[in-house]
Amino acid sequence: MVERKVIITCAVTGSIHTPSMSPHLPVTPSEIADAAIGAAEAGAAIVHLHARNPQTGMPDQSPQSFEPFLHVIKQRSDCVINITTGGAPTMTVEERLKPVEFFKPEVASLNMGSMNFGLYPMLNRYKDFKHDWERPYLEGSRDRVFRNTFADIEHILTTCAENDTRFEIECYDIGHLYTLAHFVDRGFVKPPFFVQSVFGLLGGIGPHPEDVIHMKRTADRLFGDQYSWSVLGAGANQMRIATQAAVMGGNVRVGLEDSLWAGPGKLATTNAEQVTKIRGILEGLGLSIATPAEARAILQLKGADRVGF
Repeated sequence: MVERKVIITCAVTGSIHTPSMSPHLPVTPSEIADAAIGAAEAGAAIVHLHARNPQTGMPDQSPQSFEPFLHVIKQRSDCVINITTGGAPTMTVEERLKPVEFFKPEVASLNMGSMNFGLYPMLNRYKDFKHDWERPYLEGSRDRVFRNTFADIEHILTTCAENDTRFEIECYDIGHLYTLAHFVDRGFVKPPFFVQSVFGLLGGIGPHPEDVIHMKRTADRLFGDQYSWSVLGAGANQMRIATQAAVMGGNVRVGLEDSLWAGPGKLATTNAEQVTKIRGILEGLGLSIATPAEARAILQLKGADRVGF
């Protein structure tokens, strides 16, 4: 039997959490680069990247905001660099696509459906904010749809078709798996698929163990052996869902994009802290961690020498 390798992805900053929520959230290019490199050194084969305005911490999807840390990470690590096309729910699809279109990474994230994306319950926990944009950004999610129409998804896929960029296909609900199957049937997405199931965000599927089982069972039925499954659990769900999925044969994603915490009431001080924690759990279960080279082979990626940065 060939030994299974578990791919750890680390999402180092994202667009969900705001700077006032944690002093450890990477904001500047140097902070993002250091966070990604630290996560890779701790065992993450893939780093999933967003950019932020270095003064305010607001999500920023301009190629100019990505360029400084992309070059540094590539120079200092052989990890797989995954650039978001999700950006932030407040952005147009054209804005969100620009960095991937420009830099042609090995992997890019791709959201498989429009959805309510409720961040406003965080206002129950956080009352004081450093920057003017933070409170309205969270409050506005009461009446905000994160748009990912069929046309939007097709636009991203066709724009990237000639770049050989593969996708971390983010599925926040069961219907998103069927949307992926639709694009597979139409020939827009080729196997092997890298399906990232997202649990516990308000507006998507919940974090119950039965939800995790249901997502995996449905993906197995639709895609058989043509996909690699990975999961992320939002907030306090992070380690529990990652552990369950790993036992079920999946890969895992951690990082401060998905959770600010290292345990009950304890903020994670680095992304590497979360990577180290999940790596310890995985190895305690007798599982082996994929290197970047092994992740590239599993996902059939084009290689770091063929990106645009």
